[in-house]
Amino acid sequence: MNQHLMRITSRLLIVTTLGLGVPLHSAHAGVVATDKVAISVQSQSERDRIRSFLDREDVRKALQSQGIDASNAKARVDALTDDEVQRLAGRLDNMPAGGDIIGVLFLIFIVLLVTDILGFTKVYSFTRPIK
Repeated sequence: MNQHLMRITSRLLIVTTLGLGVPLHSAHAGVVATDKVAISVQSQSERDRIRSFLDREDVRKALQSQGIDASNAKARVDALTDDEVQRLAGRLDNMPAGGDIIGVLFLIFIVLLVTDILGFTKVYSFTRPIK
């Protein structure tokens, strides 16, 4: 009986010793630069501004006339990178007040088309993802 207990104990010790050698993933903390935090906050405010632009009735009608659902467009805005949000918001700033909405709609169409081709979303039926 002692032999049997010693075998079980030795096997248990071997397994636990081998288990100690398994690498465990640990979290690494780092310093976040102030400019990155400021860009992130600014990007979020720009996203909110673009979303409010998409909430306008005339914009929604123009999107629907091109076959784009406003909720899909908002989801795409959420999926944009910070640089893309900055560029799109810059285009909104350069537009004349109450004027050329076609340019913005064209830009949104291109962004939706590119994300369809990349396979991130499926809005248009005439695209095939490259994945």
